[in-house]
Amino acid sequence: MDRPLADIEFLARSENRVAVLTELADSPQSRQELGSSTGASQPTLGRILRDFQERTWIVRRPEGYELTPTGRLVAEGIAEFSAVIETELKLREFVEWLPAEELSFDLRQLQEATVTVPTRTRPGAPVGRVIDLLQRADDVTVLSHAFNDRMLEAVTDWVAAGGRFEGVFSAAAIEPVTDDAALAELLGRLVDAAGSTIRIYEGPVPLAVTVTDDVVGLLIRDDDGRLQAALDTDNAVVAAWARDTYERYRADSQPLDVDALDTDD
Repeated sequence: MDRPLADIEFLARSENRVAVLTELADSPQSRQELGSSTGASQPTLGRILRDFQERTWIVRRPEGYELTPTGRLVAEGIAEFSAVIETELKLREFVEWLPAEELSFDLRQLQEATVTVPTRTRPGAPVGRVIDLLQRADDVTVLSHAFNDRMLEAVTDWVAAGGRFEGVFSAAAIEPVTDDAALAELLGRLVDAAGSTIRIYEGPVPLAVTVTDDVVGLLIRDDDGRLQAALDTDNAVVAAWARDTYERYRADSQPLDVDALDTDD
């Protein structure tokens, strides 16, 4: 086995080894303090500290054990790798439906994202999560290839209560709404509301993004259009990406023609 892989395996085989590195990355600690902070037994700690000293990852000081520069390098690398795996696990079940070409930010920015998936008892949980965020916001911006009926009703009521809404939708998202008299009436109310602006993008829109104040929500649908998850995050990098992406589509969009909502004929 290659030397780097051997040391990776050495760390991966023991949660206690990783825990000790993580604790020492924060500050020097005595053996007793490490026992309290990691929960490892003193015999286990003795073996770990000897192994780390052999690799020159730590040195013993009067104030306790301390990471060497290379030990800190390893600790930071393990923390970064753990964050990558944590993010990958969060996205694994629906990664095939992520609009990868549009997600120009580093996916590690989604490490702290909240993921909401449908369940048997709450099949509409992802949309419900976005609606919850909307109802707590002052400003909402949407870029989407679909207009869910629950979302349309929630947005219409929210704007009527004083919220400010701006949306860019694909023409394909609006067509099913205009074909349904009840939904068309709701959309007409939303278009006429003082705090609302709706624009149409004639080409395909490969993603559904909602920005509620500073929180970005992504709705993930499978190839058959079934909603698989909602991700939301207040990460500043993702927020900047969402706003830039929205503005890019908005620049090539046109205001919704209210005559298209006339269902009397």
